[in-house]
Amino acid sequence: MILAIDTSSAVAVCLVRDGEVIASRSEFAPRGHAELLSGFVESVMADAGAAREDIASIVVGTGPAPFTGLRVGLVTARTLGFAWGVPVRGVCSLDGLGASGGVTGGDITVVADARRKEVYWARYEGGVRVEGPAVSAPADVPVRGEVVGRGALLYPEVFPGATAGDPDPAALAAVIEGALAQGVTDFPLEPLYLRRPDVHGVPGA
Repeated sequence: MILAIDTSSAVAVCLVRDGEVIASRSEFAPRGHAELLSGFVESVMADAGAAREDIASIVVGTGPAPFTGLRVGLVTARTLGFAWGVPVRGVCSLDGLGASGGVTGGDITVVADARRKEVYWARYEGGVRVEGPAVSAPADVPVRGEVVGRGALLYPEVFPGATAGDPDPAALAAVIEGALAQGVTDFPLEPLYLRRPDVHGVPGA
């Protein structure tokens, strides 16, 4: 089984076995990551009747996303991986939406809220990321094809016809499995903040 986690937007956790989701929990709670995540992990494990010995690896979204929520997911994944003695693999969270193009064969531009009147974005062709992730003003996003993502809905004048969506941890697990099948072995866990945190330094220093 693969435990997959993403906290770049919604707090989302699932268990995947042989490509099939056997248990999942998800809630959009922009400031509730720390309160929800541990309980979600316990819930999906209980729902699946899984023990820690059943988990072969952990997949976690690395953003881009604001600092606090993203850090909760990465720290939790690292901690569980260390405690359970299993590998932890990171993947760009936006791939959890863009990878759906692998089924439709279409172009997708994924847009997530970056706050400060900016968005995170990446472009996909046939489910493969071809540009990004990056952060920019909404009007500067080089849109091609369908626009997907909760961040796009904040700017309907720029992204008319956009559809909602949060990164799917099951899709992140599928991206990792596909990469492993192609011989990829490096899955960095460094967070993709793309800019400095909102709070830094020491006041008055």
